[in-house]
Amino acid sequence: MRAYIRSWTESVETFALEVIFGQRRGKRAALLRGLLFALSHVFALAVVIRRFLYDMRILRDRTIGVQVIAIGNLTVGGTGKTPVVEKFARELKDQGRNVAILSRGYRSRPKPFGRRVLDKLLLREDTTPPRVVSDGKSLLLDSETAGDEPYMLASNLKDVVVLVDKDRVKSGLFAIEHFGCDTLLLDDGFQYWRLRGRRHDIVLVDCQSPFGNEFLLPRGTLREPPRHLARASTVFITKSDGNTEALRERLKRLNPEAGIIECVHRPLYFEDVFSGKRHGLELIKGLRVASLSGIAFPESFEQSLVKLGGELVYSKRFADHHRFTQQEVLNVINRSKKRQARLIVTTQKDAVRFPKLDRRDLPIYFMRVEIEIIRGARDFQECVRQICFR
Repeated sequence: MRAYIRSWTESVETFALEVIFGQRRGKRAALLRGLLFALSHVFALAVVIRRFLYDMRILRDRTIGVQVIAIGNLTVGGTGKTPVVEKFARELKDQGRNVAILSRGYRSRPKPFGRRVLDKLLLREDTTPPRVVSDGKSLLLDSETAGDEPYMLASNLKDVVVLVDKDRVKSGLFAIEHFGCDTLLLDDGFQYWRLRGRRHDIVLVDCQSPFGNEFLLPRGTLREPPRHLARASTVFITKSDGNTEALRERLKRLNPEAGIIECVHRPLYFEDVFSGKRHGLELIKGLRVASLSGIAFPESFEQSLVKLGGELVYSKRFADHHRFTQQEVLNVINRSKKRQARLIVTTQKDAVRFPKLDRRDLPIYFMRVEIEIIRGARDFQECVRQICFR
């Protein structure tokens, strides 16, 4: 049943994105875009009202006595947020901070439906402790229970606490009480206003599509209007191509005070999904390769394989956060073989969702990447300094 619901949800998401970005033609698609445009005004009003309620203290935020760094987007998905969270966690840890990453665990395994409904009807406060993906020493949950990004962060950061809970006030207090954390990183936390404290807001803007199609949800991919960038302390331009002057000027108009940092996702190595054996980036040079991905915007990932010298002969894309079945992976293997691919490459985020395979006719690797700052390194160090010594 859960698999059927996920499949249906992914189909709806894919269809909606095709409508939003004009890939669906005809009268029905045009009418639907008109309806979504009307709903986007309702969504905009809801955003304004919610912010007003927090500003007027009708909805109360919490201060829990530690540093809070919220890293997020104005748009839905696709900005390369997870490697930026990882870079901040490493830098803060190196500066002596005791760091916990708090995630809501998008598409992690929820509590049983009946229990959730009963809790709502009886107005019960959720006292379930957050899920501990990592205690800073060991990886404790699988990717399905934890969610893709928390699992990936916990895998890459062996000495950082990673917790999953929709209530990040609760998980923040848990991190302080049980692990002695003094710095909380909110993964996808720009719109999470309940947790305040000594807060530093970091917003990621994708160089290739800074504000989507400029429409708010559900007509576009914006969660908030671009002018709300004024709340940010620091802005990261991700996937930078170096030609960012016009974007930087717009960001400065929206927020003259924020530091602007440009970065790229730099490939590090390829790792076998099943054996864990690592290879250098020269692995795919001159080879026919296939790609398999279930991420929001896979174009930059596929282009990076070509830049590394691979000949991309087949690519298979699934919806973001898709949990692969064995048959789906085997189908990709068969089609890749027909196109004489020598290997298949996926992303690390996708690799954590791979099933066990009965046969592996082609090797499957994920490409490990990390953030490299190419402009604004001084702003980054100043940002870290303010967090550590505020």
